[in-house]
Amino acid sequence: MDMTSKKLALVSGANGHLGNNLVRLLLQKGIPVRASVRNIKNKDCFKDLDCEVVQADITDKASFKAALQAVDTFYAVGAAFKLWAKDPKKEIYDVNIQGTRNTIEAAAAAGVKRIVYVSSIAALNYTHLPTKESNGYNPDRRDMYYNSKNDGEKLAFQLAEEHGIELVAVMPGAMIGGEAFAPLNVSYNVLKLILNKQIPVDTNITLNWVDVKDVAEGCYLAAQKGRPGQRYILANEKCMTITDTTKLAQEFYPELKLKIPGAVPKFMLYAIAGVMEISARISGKPPVLTTKDIAMFSGLQQDFDISRSRNELGFNPKNNRQVVKEALAYLMTHKELL
Repeated sequence: MDMTSKKLALVSGANGHLGNNLVRLLLQKGIPVRASVRNIKNKDCFKDLDCEVVQADITDKASFKAALQAVDTFYAVGAAFKLWAKDPKKEIYDVNIQGTRNTIEAAAAAGVKRIVYVSSIAALNYTHLPTKESNGYNPDRRDMYYNSKNDGEKLAFQLAEEHGIELVAVMPGAMIGGEAFAPLNVSYNVLKLILNKQIPVDTNITLNWVDVKDVAEGCYLAAQKGRPGQRYILANEKCMTITDTTKLAQEFYPELKLKIPGAVPKFMLYAIAGVMEISARISGKPPVLTTKDIAMFSGLQQDFDISRSRNELGFNPKNNRQVVKEALAYLMTHKELL
């Protein structure tokens, strides 16, 4: 085995869904891992793992300079991943942009050779289907999380070039499956809502389901084979509506007696979302649906051409039906997450 792969890797956001599954995969491959988390108290997900856990926050450059000492490959997973906040510019956009700058400048200062930067399918242009990397960036600027992923990825490439670091960007879809811990991520939470019968209407929103273990493998392959300066989609070719996902859940778990949400006119979707947003402002809890979700995502097809990832990285994701089946089974056997 080539000895270079034995060099130390840092995974940031290592107690998140992708971060933790990536740590597990790298350890299985015999790679020494340092895992960084924002809150050092959140260590439950490492208890059976032989890795070093350190505190580092993307808003604090010095913490990353320390965490990145002697690191060869940096998997930049940590980011604010939420689609709703009371002040989205400050809580999502500014955190992610500043976090990108802080971590890449810290990596340069620490002498890191290679960065796998976790971007998102949010940073793609959906005006031509199937969407591919070369279509460029998303022209839809209505969402601060989406904006942070588009602008953050551009900034990452620019900083890597300035500092002479090899940087490869990966763009995951809606990750489910693998090991999961409470609170569930945004994507897994959709399955939780389905199983708890909390999706009242057909929103015509699609998700591109992908197994988090396949994404973790894609991140590792990007570190090994990805071309610096390139971006790679880590998702499935086809998306699935939330309603079709509910039909699968109904098929796999007839005993739950799940109802298929009915279609309603778009103005009704806006009305329902509007009410949910008002109550969210009062409670401070994210709404299940926002008017922006309807405007941006209702009817949006998230189908991808993943030939670049398949051909250059050897990325080979399991199909979305199988992914949903396994993720639902995981939730059904881990009832505490529901």
